Amino acid sequence: MGFRSGAGLAISSLILVLPLTLAACKQEAPKKPAEPRPVRSVIVDPKPVDDDRQAIGEIRPRYESDLSFRVAGKLLERAVDVGTVVKSGDVIARLDGQDYQNRLRSAEADVAASQAALVEAQGTEERQGKLLKDGYTPKANYDTALRNLRSAEAKMASSVATLDLTRDQLNYTTLKVDFDGVITAIAAEPGQNVAAGQMVVRIAKPDDKDAVFSIPESAFRNKQNALPDLTVTLLSSPDVVMEATVREVSPVADPVTRTYLAKATLKGPPPQVRFGMSVSGRLKAATAPVVVLPLAALFNKDNAPAVWLVDPATSTVKLHPVKVSRYEADQVVIDDGLAKGNVVVTAGVNLLREGQKVRLSDGGAGK
Repeated sequence: MGFRSGAGLAISSLILVLPLTLAACKQEAPKKPAEPRPVRSVIVDPKPVDDDRQAIGEIRPRYESDLSFRVAGKLLERAVDVGTVVKSGDVIARLDGQDYQNRLRSAEADVAASQAALVEAQGTEERQGKLLKDGYTPKANYDTALRNLRSAEAKMASSVATLDLTRDQLNYTTLKVDFDGVITAIAAEPGQNVAAGQMVVRIAKPDDKDAVFSIPESAFRNKQNALPDLTVTLLSSPDVVMEATVREVSPVADPVTRTYLAKATLKGPPPQVRFGMSVSGRLKAATAPVVVLPLAALFNKDNAPAVWLVDPATSTVKLHPVKVSRYEADQVVIDDGLAKGNVVVTAGVNLLREGQKVRLSDGGAGK
């Protein structure tokens, strides 16, 4: 019994001491340093890139005029419809000219009366002049005859001017075109009373076409002195590609859409390009030197874009703010914040922390 009790006590002591010994060994074991996190990266090399901005617009005539009568009246005839091709000098509409014909006859009668009064005043002045010279009439009588002559001459001039005006008004009841073109809109029908200056038809030159776009404020991020060139493509026929030059950009935004109207003149559009067709316009220009990175390289810092830069001397990373020019399908264009030679992490950015050591899995060249 005594032997068994001594052996049991020794075993119990050994069991109690063993965990304490193992715990002491575990505490004394040195910690292994954390392995550098492998990351993919790219070396910054700013280069100009094609400006990929594009917009959807439509084909419109460059030269388009609203034709109207210069006098009011009832529309008797309209000789054209939408799509009618007209030549310079063609008559396209007529007003009821009866009132203007009556005015013309009245003006002609006034001219005849003024002519008769002028002849009479001329004779009276001539007679009074001779009597005054011979001393048979007082000068007051001659002065009265001369005043009547001057009044008759003024009345004659006024009557002739009125006759010319009424003759012109009668001519204005016929509406003619001033240049070759095609009718694009109709705004009055026969039998309708139209006012002077009210649009009757709209005419456009068919060979001069514009591509018109509504562009947002972001399109003005890069200031350019010269108007850019565009590549314009028909949406219905992608194989129809045309060159165009922007000739006009509205200085004021549309109050509803808050976009700016831009007009680009097409260079030699083919015959199948018709007014109203939808087109896509793409800039033909290169940007200033920029940095193009994968979208995965971008990080958010205080609600602002940033990237992780690798310090080649210490192999640690730090967060650096950047300015984004634009976002594309799978990449981002940076126009400020990076310099040539910077090493930017392009994968695994969400797992990094400030000052963390990394290992460039691609040697810093990026792929």
